[in-house]
Amino acid sequence: MNLQKRTPRQATAEARPVRRAGLALAAASLLVVAGTACESDGATPAGDAAPAASASTEPGDQAASPSGARSPDAEEDVTATSGEGDGPGKSSPDRTEKLVDGSEARITEVGEQHYVAEIVSKGAVVATLETDGHDAGLNANGMFVALTLSGDLASWMGNDHQGPGTFALEGGWKAKVTKVGELRYRAQIIGHDGVAGTLETDGHDTGLDANGVYIVLSNGGVISSHK
Repeated sequence: MNLQKRTPRQATAEARPVRRAGLALAAASLLVVAGTACESDGATPAGDAAPAASASTEPGDQAASPSGARSPDAEEDVTATSGEGDGPGKSSPDRTEKLVDGSEARITEVGEQHYVAEIVSKGAVVATLETDGHDAGLNANGMFVALTLSGDLASWMGNDHQGPGTFALEGGWKAKVTKVGELRYRAQIIGHDGVAGTLETDGHDTGLDANGVYIVLSNGGVISSHK
């Protein structure tokens, strides 16, 4: 018999001081009877009530993206990647920046050197950038967006080149773009001392911060830079 689980009335009865031995024996008898009844009918004690259900996701951007915006109580989900989709479960971004085409980026820090930028147009999330150990980039219909490991974001239009080929970039850099597969291009970023970095698309666009020069390579082989 489990006497640890007691109803609030039993707890109150036990808390009262007992002045006579007869009253103490009567209270003990009532306690045993009540405990047996609780065990036999299978009722859940008040203290073991099931936790409240978690808050459901809020309406809004979720109609335009798989995951959608969530309420502050929702469990955080950090699975966004560059391309179509929505960002993490955090409903309030750390900051919002206007982009060159009039849309906006909602930037959220989700960890050390780990940022997510939701690209929002006309109230709908149309693309997501995420840095998770590397910079990120996106070619959004001719608007290039780069997001760095430190959370810096830049957007621009033009100054693009269609690979394969070798092209001059901002800041004195060059890019040697080669096609290595379907929707897969590689760009060697070349400086005065040779190859300083490499960008490679693998089904999604990518980006790089080269000492203050933002570079984006799309999965269609288009490369662009901005200073």
